[in-house]
Amino acid sequence: MSEGYNPQEIEPRWQKRWDEMGIYQVDADDPRPKSYVLCMYPYPSGAAHQGHVRNYTFGDLNVRYRTMRGEAVLSPIGFDSFGLPAENAAIRTGIHPRIFTDARIVELRESLLRLGAVYDLRRETRSHDPEYIKWSQFIFTKLLEAGLAYRANAPVNWCPGCQTVLANEQVLSDGTCERSGDLVIRRNLEQWFFKITDYADELLDELDGLDWPERVKTMQRNWIGRSVGAEIDLYIDGRSDLAPITVFTTRPDTAFGVTYAVVAPEYPRLFEIVPESHRADVLNFCDEVQSRSDIERQSTEMSKGKRGIATGAHVINPFNGESVPLYVADYVLATYGTGAVMGVPGEDQRDHDFADVYGLPTVHTTERPAGYDPRLAYDGPGRKINSGFLDGLSVSEAKQGAIDFLSEKRSGRAKVQFRLRDWLVSRQRYWGCPIPVIYCDGCGIVPVPLDQLPVLAPDDVEFLPTGESPLARNRGFVEVPCPRCGGTGRRETDTMDTFVDSSWYFLRFTDPFSDDAPFDPAVAAQWMPVDQYIGGIEHAILHLMYARFFTKALSDLGLAPSDMREPFKRLFTQGMIRLGGSKMSKSKGNLIAPAGYFNGVGADSLRLFHLFVGPPGDDFDWSDQTDEMIDGCHRFLARVWRLATGQAESFPGVSSEASRSATEEQDLELLRSTHRTIERTTNGYDRWAYNTSVAALMEFSNTIYRVLATGVSQRALDEAIDTLLLLLAPMAPHISAELWERRRGGVIHLEPWPVANSDFLIDATAVLVVQVNGKLRDRIDVDASISEDEAIAIASSSEKVVSFLDGRPIRKTIARPPKLVNFVV
Repeated sequence: MSEGYNPQEIEPRWQKRWDEMGIYQVDADDPRPKSYVLCMYPYPSGAAHQGHVRNYTFGDLNVRYRTMRGEAVLSPIGFDSFGLPAENAAIRTGIHPRIFTDARIVELRESLLRLGAVYDLRRETRSHDPEYIKWSQFIFTKLLEAGLAYRANAPVNWCPGCQTVLANEQVLSDGTCERSGDLVIRRNLEQWFFKITDYADELLDELDGLDWPERVKTMQRNWIGRSVGAEIDLYIDGRSDLAPITVFTTRPDTAFGVTYAVVAPEYPRLFEIVPESHRADVLNFCDEVQSRSDIERQSTEMSKGKRGIATGAHVINPFNGESVPLYVADYVLATYGTGAVMGVPGEDQRDHDFADVYGLPTVHTTERPAGYDPRLAYDGPGRKINSGFLDGLSVSEAKQGAIDFLSEKRSGRAKVQFRLRDWLVSRQRYWGCPIPVIYCDGCGIVPVPLDQLPVLAPDDVEFLPTGESPLARNRGFVEVPCPRCGGTGRRETDTMDTFVDSSWYFLRFTDPFSDDAPFDPAVAAQWMPVDQYIGGIEHAILHLMYARFFTKALSDLGLAPSDMREPFKRLFTQGMIRLGGSKMSKSKGNLIAPAGYFNGVGADSLRLFHLFVGPPGDDFDWSDQTDEMIDGCHRFLARVWRLATGQAESFPGVSSEASRSATEEQDLELLRSTHRTIERTTNGYDRWAYNTSVAALMEFSNTIYRVLATGVSQRALDEAIDTLLLLLAPMAPHISAELWERRRGGVIHLEPWPVANSDFLIDATAVLVVQVNGKLRDRIDVDASISEDEAIAIASSSEKVVSFLDGRPIRKTIARPPKLVNFVV
């Protein structure tokens, strides 16, 4: 065996041994305290890239660290294996999506294992496994039975590039598809939905108790979008035979200022209301609007193009009895609120601009501050004017007065409205989980019984870019008997949104061995919720929201523990890696593969780089200097190798005789450094400040080299080197395992985590005060000898501080280690 540091020799050997020993296989009856560490399971697009390396290094460090802290750590792996890329590849190449996906899974799994990541591979789960499909479909049927799944004709987001429907959350702020970049258009289709809105209040209210980044919680709060206000019933003037149009407003106090009302072009009762004289013009306008994206329709530029048209109908304002014109306009969306709004030009700027274009009057109902621009609407505080019985009241008083009036007159009601819409789960694709429903002329919608699950998609289908599911053209799949009456039935040909698969996989991981249920709730209760969840900020709304909904719904259905309401106790969102100014991604073709580093400096060096390059939550740019940093990490590990194998004593200026003739003073210095390093490294691990932990170990190795030159006892030297290896073991597992076995025998990752002796920490720590613009935002215990760079790094990695910085550029940093860091933004 070579005496030099040779990662290509030791890394594959230890990866094989970890697998053979099964030390990361855990069971529900394990007596140790349980914890669950999980990285969001990946889509298998091929071999790992640097984003994978970063994410799964963080996860693996957590698993190994917690194990050394005496915990039984559940560390599963699986693959989110359904999705558009495999089906698009089938259209391009003719390779079946299953064959394509299985090959990509092999590549990705091998990459992750080559990184040194450890998993309980007995629990591996893939979305396209028949067993997983069976239980996803079973969950669908249970949601259907409970009224939480339903079918409806609705305007949907259609991506021409992907040729499928998208959920609202999959449409970017510029109106384009998050995957293809195509402009999303609207279509009316029969679709399946999950009733996530039934859980809107709980999804919102329970965010406060989660140990998640504030940025993620804010994004979810905004997406759920709870608004408190009132519904107002506007009766059609002269049409007592028609039900009223109901509008929602957060400002019922402004109702005396209504000078028109507006409905969406998709308003379901529109052509019941429009007089014959205006029907052709309104129909033409609605047809024209169909080609506009939601982003175009919600533009505040009223002067650009035709934004609305008079319907010829009028509605009655219940507050003053006045008849006001009814318009149809593109800026009102049927999918938000009631699909109808009241126009209040005096208090809403978009209403004001629309009124200007269409020559509608403006009535101001709130006193304006002196000098306020009369060309602008005013939505601020003030006393009510021109508002009948509300005159003289404040805005808040008038709101309540208006609601009381509506309730008394039975013309409206108090109402809480949400921005959140039900989750559209239908997809016109093949490579997804088939929706387990059969349509029967006699029985209606019939869920497929459990004993007939899974419903698997046939292999003999044509992959054509038509926008229709290939399943719809397969008669053998479509034409089936009704499971209820035996008559002729038609199978649903849409598949489920792939986010359905990722909304419960973490529960399956707790008990993938169950044959008669998705998982045993009693077993799941022993592991759930996930103690540490790790993934990208891009999943803040989609996956994380849906997983929370599924957890609550499954709990209510008795499929999950009754007291389990949240899936993820603690969330960490790692920073992204940019190359050439853009996020690394396969779709952009700007990836840096890790294979060359595995075969060169080794996985440990690459892992150490990702831990050392900066706070884990920060983005960073892969640049020309990156390879120099990776080489520097490799040189550090080579120094550790020489220290642990006794080769350091042969270096020039380091006397082996001196290392054996120690002095008490040198021993004490080394012991203090050893225990301060334990404290610093452990603190960095616990606070996700891994870069500071790496820096502490690098400084510690320098201290060991220095005292070797002046004399230290073998006992103190051995304790220092052993501690260095133990602290390094979660970060650089291969070299640590090899050196420990050579020095001590046994497996280092089964050793207990070192604990600092407080006798050697006197005056070793201080409280670092972190400020943003001079205001206290966090207090952090740090090493008293901390450097300025380390103090800034620790401060900038604080989740509290990050939430207050909120992505704003830092203009100046004032550091006075170890007492103060102040960021000026």
